[in-house]
Amino acid sequence: MTKKKAFTRSRDNRMIGGVIGGVSDYFGWDATIVRIIFVLISIFSAAFPGTLVYILAWIIIPDAPRKTHYYSNREPKDVTPDDDYNRP
Repeated sequence: MTKKKAFTRSRDNRMIGGVIGGVSDYFGWDATIVRIIFVLISIFSAAFPGTLVYILAWIIIPDAPRKTHYYSNREPKDVTPDDDYNRP
C-alpha cells in the first residue's frame, strides 16, 4: 500500500517558516530555485501579495512531524552523540 504524501512545512529545509521548503519537498524540486522564483514573483508584484501569501501559508500549512527515536517502552531516546569515548 502506498503512503499518501502530505503537504507540510519542512523542518529540515527551512529559512523562515519552512513554507518554500515544504513546497519543494512535496513536488521534488530544488528549494533554492523555488525560493528564487518566489522572490522574483514577489518583487514584480510589488512584494506585498507575496509576503501576505507566505504568512497565510505559514499559518495554514501544518508543520512536518518530528523525527523522534523511541525505545521499546515508547520513551524518547537521546540520539545526541557522546564525546566521552575519545577522551584519554
